[in-house]
Amino acid sequence: MGASLLVGLDVGTTASKAVVFTDRGEPLSQASATTPWTTTRTGAELDATALLDSAVEALAGALAAAPPGPVVGLGVASMGESGVLLDRTGDPVGPVVAWHDTRDETELADLHARIGPETFARTTGLPLRHQWALTKHRWLLTHHPETRAAVRRLNIAEWVVRRLGGAEATEQSLASRTGWLRLDGRDWWPEALAWSEARASLMPEVVTAGTALGTVDPGTGLDRLTGATLTVCGHDHQVAAIGAGAVRPGDELDSCGTAEALVRSVPPGLAPETVARLVAAGVTVGWHALAGRWCLLGATTGGLVLQRVLAGLGLGAADLARIDVLAERVEPGRVEVRITDEGRSVVVPAGEPAEPAEIWRAALETVTDEIGVIHDAMSAYSGEHRDLVAVGGWSRSTALMAVKDRRLGRVRRSPVVEAGARGAALLAGLAAGVYDSVDDFPDAAGSTAGLHSRPGAGAATGTRVR
Repeated sequence: MGASLLVGLDVGTTASKAVVFTDRGEPLSQASATTPWTTTRTGAELDATALLDSAVEALAGALAAAPPGPVVGLGVASMGESGVLLDRTGDPVGPVVAWHDTRDETELADLHARIGPETFARTTGLPLRHQWALTKHRWLLTHHPETRAAVRRLNIAEWVVRRLGGAEATEQSLASRTGWLRLDGRDWWPEALAWSEARASLMPEVVTAGTALGTVDPGTGLDRLTGATLTVCGHDHQVAAIGAGAVRPGDELDSCGTAEALVRSVPPGLAPETVARLVAAGVTVGWHALAGRWCLLGATTGGLVLQRVLAGLGLGAADLARIDVLAERVEPGRVEVRITDEGRSVVVPAGEPAEPAEIWRAALETVTDEIGVIHDAMSAYSGEHRDLVAVGGWSRSTALMAVKDRRLGRVRRSPVVEAGARGAALLAGLAAGVYDSVDDFPDAAGSTAGLHSRPGAGAATGTRVR
């Protein structure tokens, strides 16, 4: 019999990604399955059962490709903000509305008038905008009357854990993305609940990631997972920070994907005035997936801008290393790349026609300056960061990492590929007793960086890592 295995599942906006790890944090196999959104005029929605089926497909694919050995824990992380309403039989009622959907325009305007952005920011650590659960909830009650029969609301990761056999719980980092949770008291805000026509009884007990919530039932169709300890791991950004090794207070994760996000762990207890100033600077403040910590989170469209600039130059991923080398030899300043309100890039040559390397260097400087403003706001109100760790596809750009080093201070690129899944697996190990505490988590520097998969159209494809 092989060594004990841990599984991390990251249910994201684009796909569910499942990865099997050793208890040393080394990846063995992975699979993914597309998140089954239905496009709407205002964004997207999905069926909760279809989402569960997608997550199970990913798990089945990863387990089928994994070597022998008992699976002792399964941790589930997910996108935030979206949620599932359940009736008395535990079945979903109404659609799951995407976090980026804007159908709640009327509700958002009313919330502005009734509570106001300043009070909302000071209380929840969030700006008053489309994204949070409370305005979507009120929209559902109005437009889908069947949702009024709901007796429970679960965030996405919590829904998956429940259907696999776990107990109902609300994980604190996901709770912090709803607009219902009071930041200072870590409890439900009566005024926000009343406005959205929600009840505190809809929400299960608030727990921290890594809390054991039962075991996987034998009826799930995932035989290798039967009996494995289940835990909800929380919001995918915070869980990715754990997977990448940015777990100490003051550590900061730079997630360099299509959207670039900074995630910083800080001690709890920032004053409401400080929280409001951070929110005004584009930084959300909430409870971290790790116990006893808050999380500062800010994001830009930097990766999308780089993608568009590279494509505009007639280049692709295969050309990145070459253009990086050339860009590092260019003196910055002669060419400017601006980011419009729509997140599109505009190249403005200062004088003569620009070379591709000059344009690429200017794009790298621009997106780094943009994320640097968020980084500076975090430092101004919470102190200097301790360790800055980069993950994600754009962290492979050597020129971008060099620009970041100059603007933000030393940036350490993590070898972890699926940081969210790895963080979920480590938290599963905590729940299962493999690790006594976060301090026992294996170093991310020892993680293999060779995980790759080619998901099919809605079906999971497993890949064994050798």
